[in-house]
Amino acid sequence: MTAQQQAAMQSMIDWLADEHELGRHPSLIEIAGEFHRHDMHYYIFKYKKNMLGKWLLGVCGGYEDPSDTEHCGHVFSEMEPYDPSTAEQEAIKMVEMVREYWMQQAEAYEATQSEGEETETQDKDSGIFNGFILLNSSECDLEAIKSNLSNDWNISSSMVEDEENSKESKEGTLVFEVDDCLLAVSFVDAPVPDGEAEHFAQGNYLWKEAVEVTKTHVAQIILAVFTRSGSPLDSGKLFTKLAASCLKLPNAIGIYTCGTVFQPEMYLDMAEVMKDDDMIPLLNLVYFGLVGTETGLDGYTYGLKALGKDEIEILDSQVSPAELRDFLLDISGYIVEENVTLRDGETIGFSAEQKLPISRSEGVYVDGDTLKIEY
Repeated sequence: MTAQQQAAMQSMIDWLADEHELGRHPSLIEIAGEFHRHDMHYYIFKYKKNMLGKWLLGVCGGYEDPSDTEHCGHVFSEMEPYDPSTAEQEAIKMVEMVREYWMQQAEAYEATQSEGEETETQDKDSGIFNGFILLNSSECDLEAIKSNLSNDWNISSSMVEDEENSKESKEGTLVFEVDDCLLAVSFVDAPVPDGEAEHFAQGNYLWKEAVEVTKTHVAQIILAVFTRSGSPLDSGKLFTKLAASCLKLPNAIGIYTCGTVFQPEMYLDMAEVMKDDDMIPLLNLVYFGLVGTETGLDGYTYGLKALGKDEIEILDSQVSPAELRDFLLDISGYIVEENVTLRDGETIGFSAEQKLPISRSEGVYVDGDTLKIEY
């Protein structure tokens, strides 16, 4: 067995062992074939969950050079039975599905990034919003999304379909402009890979069935919104309107964004606040995480960064979960609504007597530096 074959087999074993896939090493695994596709080399595997089980099909690749031991990330198995007469054909289908997913995701991301390069003065992370609408069937009704945008948010179909501001580059993909914001909608006929959505759904303490429901998704719609000249908040409101319009699809079961998975009904209810004097849909744009520890209760925000603000963390608090969440919500609302910037060394409070110290350091629950408030 060559070094590349050994590396491919180990990668296949590691992928299957992930808790979101098989959850353990296969009892048996063999290289059952190989093929060349898109100028890269792939290996077909057959494996068994247990000694008495059926052979199942997997694929790993691609490798650009015979000496390579690092693949390009195309490792997958639908855990369907292995049939030697159709194994290569089915393996190619899996490779194409994985490639299409990453191409679609890159297309939506690049559409916003290319516009972002024109706005050098804006923080690279603020004003950019993205998410994944989880679907329980392999279909995406773009016309229904356009209709919802028009009926619910007065974003007319003529605006969406205007030749100058809209580009439908391929079936299932839509890129258009509204109020100087760029929006991208991209349908991908595959679930979010590596069990990522299911993993982060565990954090939604307000939706008991979040993980169970998320597991049923088989496809997704990638959403991205970027503002070229407006405020990050303008972009966030438009993202919420777009997401709400997608969540009204009958096969939409949730939205993976802000580090968790939101229930459609709750997300739609919270979006309604924008119809009341254009209020800020804070609960759609910022997730308030709570984590119990041996020494108390930790809390954090996920989403303030996209709004141009620092994320907040509270560590080792002794208050109740409800009180800590309400405090994070109040502080975040104050920061966003009043456009306040908190700084290291300052204090904050909601009364003359309350003076809570603020410090800035590396985040515990989110990437980058965060503001720590002693509460």
